[in-house]
Amino acid sequence: MSDALTFLKNFARHPTQVGAIAPSSEALGEMMVDWFDWEKIRNVVEFGPGTGVFTEKIANRKHPDCNFFSIERSAELAAKTRARCPDVVVYEDSATRVAELCREQSMEQIDAIVCGLPWASFPESLQREIFDAMLTMLPPGGQFATFAYWQGVILPAGIRFSRRLSETFSSVERSPTVWRNLPPAFVYRCTR
Repeated sequence: MSDALTFLKNFARHPTQVGAIAPSSEALGEMMVDWFDWEKIRNVVEFGPGTGVFTEKIANRKHPDCNFFSIERSAELAAKTRARCPDVVVYEDSATRVAELCREQSMEQIDAIVCGLPWASFPESLQREIFDAMLTMLPPGGQFATFAYWQGVILPAGIRFSRRLSETFSSVERSPTVWRNLPPAFVYRCTR
């Protein structure tokens, strides 16, 4: 089954977990990973790899000494990511358990998080729970990148998420728009 069909099927079954009707584009994948200083990063975690577009970009960019794993809730999408990136550990789990999974991987902290989670689809309580878990592992200077669709920025959940980023990180920037994505998106580039 194609990545697009798998993604659409998972969206239809779990719209609040998948959050989009199509996988992220290669162009959005490049925009997500271009910002990081891969020579310095030694521990990176990906939240919500979906079909593995960002996963593949991370695997190709990371330093040979970098520890890396992904967390995906959907068994079907985790299988797609594993098939695309067989050398990457992909946990079928929740990002709320990032600290426990880091311990399994012998990571004391995370230098960078690449996130494909559909924040605007999540209730405030889940956003808070994931942020709280993430911040136990991301030290000052740690980097976090996630993306948003332009139409979602004006929705209450999108506004709430943007405010949460500003309150959590010392620096929050927006990338240029990635027009070659369905729908068009931009990347939030955050430093703790």
